[in-house]
Parts: sequence; structure tokens; C-alpha cells
Amino acid sequence: MGRLPLPSLRIVGAATAVALALGATACGSSGGSGGDAKSGGSFTYWSMWRADEPQAQVLKAAIADFTASTGIKVDVNWTGRDISKKIGPAIAANQAPDLWDESNDVIYGSTASAGQALDLSPVLDQQVPGENVPVSAVIPAKYFDMLPKDPAGSNHYMIPYEIATTGMYYNAADPDIAAAMPSAPADWAGLLKVCDALKAKNKPCLASEGEDPWTNGLYFDYLLNAGGVDVNKLSADKSGAAWTDPAVLTAAQQVEQLVKGGYVIPGYDATKYPAQETNWTSGKAAFYMDGSYVTAEVAKQIPAGWKFGSILPPGAKAPDANLFGFAITKKAKHAPAAEKFIAFFMQKKQMAGMATTALNLTPRADIPAPAGLEDAQKALGGATVRLPYDGVAGGWPAKVFNQNLLDLWHGRTDAAQFVAKCKADQVSYWQTQG
Repeated sequence: MGRLPLPSLRIVGAATAVALALGATACGSSGGSGGDAKSGGSFTYWSMWRADEPQAQVLKAAIADFTASTGIKVDVNWTGRDISKKIGPAIAANQAPDLWDESNDVIYGSTASAGQALDLSPVLDQQVPGENVPVSAVIPAKYFDMLPKDPAGSNHYMIPYEIATTGMYYNAADPDIAAAMPSAPADWAGLLKVCDALKAKNKPCLASEGEDPWTNGLYFDYLLNAGGVDVNKLSADKSGAAWTDPAVLTAAQQVEQLVKGGYVIPGYDATKYPAQETNWTSGKAAFYMDGSYVTAEVAKQIPAGWKFGSILPPGAKAPDANLFGFAITKKAKHAPAAEKFIAFFMQKKQMAGMATTALNLTPRADIPAPAGLEDAQKALGGATVRLPYDGVAGGWPAKVFNQNLLDLWHGRTDAAQFVAKCKADQVSYWQTQG
């Protein structure tokens, strides 16, 4: 959907922004099979991270510890983002790695949806080394519950080690924002009141990369969630009747209020990323809707004294979450050894590097958030989480949503016109799908 067609691309960008200069070394090995501690053996691992990224630094250290502890060697290839294009052909050629990692959407789309990912439920039953608890005790079930199921009915085709979420980020040390928002607004009217108070001080409420339907559409996404509307189900209605739900129009009208109320930074509709992100870090607007990766992304731009805070659009029932983690190919030759490594990395002392070095959130609630992501971690602490846009995939965003959202966001259409156009385009889209 626009600038962020895959959320994983931006968390990756943030990682690169804070990357340390690392060597491209890897723990190599020859063939063999997994075994018990110190029994030796090996497995192959393709990683989405490049060797010079901070996530790779954390994983390299864990691989070294794992080999020292178990005798199992890891033949790792720091494949980078091309892994999403390589894994399918590798499986078809029977040359796939045992273990690989990526975002939940890539793992599902590339392997799990076709039944090519191993069910990792047994890993959840394994003990986390040194902690006397199973993996299932440290990785909350809610992160699996939100995932689509594979053909066998499992949503345990990946085990996450890193999480990205989204929200309205702001500088909590800004006196104008502190005065306008002494506490998070309880409802939509409360948010508009905050925006009015900021407007009275000549500070735009929202910064926006106007050409991006993904981040700007998150307001609509969260407002639909507040109204009890599942975007995936909305998009799947071939008749378009779901667009007549009053909650859909209400969400669109609330988005329209942001535009028509003059709460978005002037010129947002005529600039390209990162122009408005830069304006936001310069204090020229209060809130910026983006992913949790943004704190690392702008770390070198923010002035001294900046203190990150974040809120969700009022009324949202659950934060969204993107997972990054391990998967094992269905025909893996050394699956037991790869499973053993996954359980090993679930240790707090291993996974903590994803927060302290890679500056991202993890699924373990007992690993403190990196500085600036405390509010985001608190939001994720609730009983449920959800995929962005409730996991909508395929051609629907490009054919139905993106341009219509931008027309609404740029004030070219009103809420009623937006809803009507989306309904009509959705009917046409599904007619072309057969």
C-alpha cells in the first residue's frame, strides 16, 4: 500500500540507519543432522538480514553461543531482503535452507499459504534453555492468534523474535503538546480538542507524507477497528454491501474531519517522503503516524531533549503488529537442529539484543523496550493484537483502496464519495477475479 507495501521494508530501513560496521563472517558447516547437546551436527539458515545490520550482529552472537553449547554448527547465509524471491524457487529445486527468517506476511505468502512451512507447535513445547519454562510461556499466544492459518489449520508456522507496531508518534517534551494533551485523549472528540489547542498555537496537529496511502490509511484502519469493522472481511465482500455499514462511513467522516479541520501540516499533499518526517522532527507538527521503527529512523535528526511518546487513534480496540521471526521449510533435512536453535534464541539473554542492539521491540514482555518505544510496548501489552489492515493482501489495496484513500486525504472527495467509490471499485475488482 504505497510507500510501505510491506511493513518489513521500513523496519529494515530503521535497522540499517542504526547499523554498526560488522564483518560478513558466518559460522560455516558441512552436512549432518541435529542432535542432543554437544552431539554435533548442523543445519542451514538463510537470514533476511544483511551481515552488516544490527539484527545480524545479535544473531551471529547467538549462533556462536549455540554452537558452543550444543556442538551444532549453523551454515548461515546473510541473504538480505531478496530472500523473499529466492525461497520459493529454492523449495521447488529442493535446495531450500532448513531455517529462514522474515516477516509474517512474507513467510505466509511464500511458504505457509501453500503448505510449505513446518508446523512449529513442537517448538512451543520445548524448554527455553536455562529458564525452566516452555517457549509458549515467553511468546504470548496472541501473536499467533492474529495470523492466517495454513492449509493444515496451523498458525504456528513462524516463531517471532521481533515486533513492529504503528501509532501516532510525538515529542512528549514539547511544551505545546504537553499543554494541549496532559493525558491521552479518551475519544475522537478529545483528539480533535488536542488538535484545536495546537492549532491555536499555530502548530499543525499532524505531519503526513501525503503521497503514502499506507501510513495515512492507518487512521482509517484504526478507526474501522474502533467501530468493530474488520478490514479483511470488508475487502472480501464481493457484493460491496459491507461498505454500507454505518461504522465505515463514520470512520471515513472522522478522517475527513482531520483534513477539513486544517489539522494536517500545510503542503503535505505536494511533498514526498521524507519531507514531512523532517518537518515533524523539527517540531513543525505534533504527531506523525508511522511504525515503531521511526524512533531509530530519525534518531540522528531529533534535537537534544526530545522524548518519544505514542498514542493510538482514540477508540482503537487493539494495536497492530508485524512479526519478524523464524520458519522452517516443510522438507527441511535437519529440522530438529533448527528447532533447537529457535528455542535457544528465545532466551531472554539472547533475544534482548533485538532491543538493545537493533533497537526494536520483541515479543517477550520481560525485555524492556528501547528508549522511545515504551508507549508502544505498553500498547502491545493488552490481551489482543491485530495485523495492519487486518491482514489484507493481494490486489485489493492497489485496485480499491490506495487512490481512493489519497483522494479523501487530499480533500478531493468527501467521506460519502470515498465510501461509494470504494464500494464500486471493490465490486469491479472482484468481478475481474472470477
